[in-house]
Amino acid sequence: MTEKVVLVTGANGGLGRYVTQAFLNAGANVVGTSRKIGQGDFSGSGFTAIAAELSSGESAVKLIGDVVGRFGRIDVLVHTVGGFAGGQTVDDTDDATFQRMMDLNLNSLFYVLRVAVPVMRKTGDGRLIAIGSRAAAEPGASVGAYSASKAAMVALMKSVALENKDSGLRANVILPGTMDTPANRKGMSGSDFGRWVRPAAVADLIVWLAGEAGKDVTGAAIPVYGADL
Repeated sequence: MTEKVVLVTGANGGLGRYVTQAFLNAGANVVGTSRKIGQGDFSGSGFTAIAAELSSGESAVKLIGDVVGRFGRIDVLVHTVGGFAGGQTVDDTDDATFQRMMDLNLNSLFYVLRVAVPVMRKTGDGRLIAIGSRAAAEPGASVGAYSASKAAMVALMKSVALENKDSGLRANVILPGTMDTPANRKGMSGSDFGRWVRPAAVADLIVWLAGEAGKDVTGAAIPVYGADL
């Protein structure tokens, strides 16, 4: 990853923190972004913090413009931004909850892809990696809005993969099961944490997809379920 420019959205989140550190350990120049992030969140000269959110097309344009302005290109984009809502049947789900899931899990990705893809296509070897969910492939009861937003994310990324298959740009989605993050431990305190997916393992997979070994993988939705098959 030496000399590669990697943009990680949600860089100081439950998974994003592991992803950011994994790329820093691999020698990349990592731009980490989230609504609240500072230069002190990660050590090392290879890290650059840019506070931003992806709630609109305009904010995505500014973010990508800032990154390209500083580094001249983006080689890898890892989109970890997302959110969860559950506990309601589809007929009990209100408009605000459904829209929030679409904004966090689908629209934020769409906005950044629309700006980043033309920039990354120029490298001839760009990598796009988004974090979906097992619920995208295996929807459950009382998580309809969440499942729909993650399934739409997979469809969007597969379209990008097909549209750019001849340009060297690769696009993939990882579908983790429940990850062992502080937020999940707090929200599901009675669970068997040992069966959950380790964020570090997902981060290692992402670095692999971004490297030379992952060059032939594109348009994939990759399940990472840990012991909960």
